[in-house]
Amino acid sequence: MLFEKERIKVRQLQPEDKHLLVKWLSNPSVLEYYEGRDNPFDLEKVNKKFYNRENGIVRCLVEYEVVSIGYIQIYQIDDFDEKEIVFGMDQFIGETDYWNRGIGTLLVKSMVEYLIEQKQTTRVIMDPQITNIRALACYEKCGFKKIRLLPKHEFHEGKYRDCWLIEYKKSSL
Repeated sequence: MLFEKERIKVRQLQPEDKHLLVKWLSNPSVLEYYEGRDNPFDLEKVNKKFYNRENGIVRCLVEYEVVSIGYIQIYQIDDFDEKEIVFGMDQFIGETDYWNRGIGTLLVKSMVEYLIEQKQTTRVIMDPQITNIRALACYEKCGFKKIRLLPKHEFHEGKYRDCWLIEYKKSSL
């Protein structure tokens, strides 16, 4: 387990979590901003993307009040100033009944705290699509700031989409 805080628990992905990823990543509401509605996942695709990969990404399942509700991944980014420890982070809540309840804010704040305390992170970055208003509002509540626009940064649902590079600096705590 990476951490447990309040009613959130984050642990590394296990083989028995595959069915949850297939369920979440075949839901058009989840896919609207994560992977794309034209890109649903089946078991083979989940195995290929989330399992048996040694690429430095720590893949985790998110539980809220002992219910598995989502996914989060973290990874160290090495092409920044070598004096800094920088992590990237991606996440989604796959159980849509848990949207708009403040759980995403709790998750993001808790992961940032974990990265600062356990990994000595000085900065956390993400690159959400500019149209993902709900996620951007959550990240800004958590102390992330927009750094710059990334034009045509992510291929999503058949076209390149603009994203924001956002960051959380340790001094923001």
